Amino acid sequence: MWRNWHTRSTQNAMTARSCGFKSHHAHKMPKAKLPAKSFKWTSDLAYIVGLLVTDGCLSNDGRHIIMRSSDIDLLSTFKKCLKLGNKIGKTNNGKIISHRVQFGNVQFYRWLLTIGLTPAKSHTIGVIKIPDKFFKDFLRGHLDGDGSIIVYKDLNNKYRGRTYSNNRLYVRFISASKTHILWLRQKIKKLASVDGALVVSKPILENRAPIWEIKLAKKESLKILKWVYYKSDLPSLKRKKIKATKAIEMIAKEKRRTYTRI
Repeated sequence: MWRNWHTRSTQNAMTARSCGFKSHHAHKMPKAKLPAKSFKWTSDLAYIVGLLVTDGCLSNDGRHIIMRSSDIDLLSTFKKCLKLGNKIGKTNNGKIISHRVQFGNVQFYRWLLTIGLTPAKSHTIGVIKIPDKFFKDFLRGHLDGDGSIIVYKDLNNKYRGRTYSNNRLYVRFISASKTHILWLRQKIKKLASVDGALVVSKPILENRAPIWEIKLAKKESLKILKWVYYKSDLPSLKRKKIKATKAIEMIAKEKRRTYTRI
């Protein structure tokens, strides 16, 4: 699906044509521009777009798409969804080791531009043109890319001298772009009937942009997790899906406490 049909040397050779004069060298003909292509939306493609919005990168060369992650499992899923044969590379900046998949596809690159992705998008990305039907798949990709699922037992609840434990669950969606996070929150509210709190974290260091997030509490988190993991065989980051499944099961077993007024 994403294969480049000709190597660069083959393409160069194809553009060389003789003018008919033996004394002349072969002339270079301009390469034919690839026509625009619209890619059909599927649940897998929507998930991939969610990953690219958060952890992906469009190169400035107008051709290459790069997906980075510390989870090789996620990159393997990325490759599988796009039917890529490219190898998973490694990047070591001295402190953090991460992995990446890079591939070239001009038509897919241009299509991504039409739906809202751009090079150097972190602070400027806004609305993503995705059909409502596939938004839950896109959101699952967004969660696997930059989101988080937080589960823990709170032991600091005291009532009439007794300490009670409560299971806490939070789901967060994160972006450095305020425009994007406001759009994401509006879509989640419209399609999943979940609101969530809008939180901004001011940077500690100078010349750094604030980070925006949608933070969902226990009831809202439970609803959104059931919504994005609507089938068992969906592409997803394995460790987050396991955490989501355990959280759903744990909360389902909870018994509501009854308190007596003093």
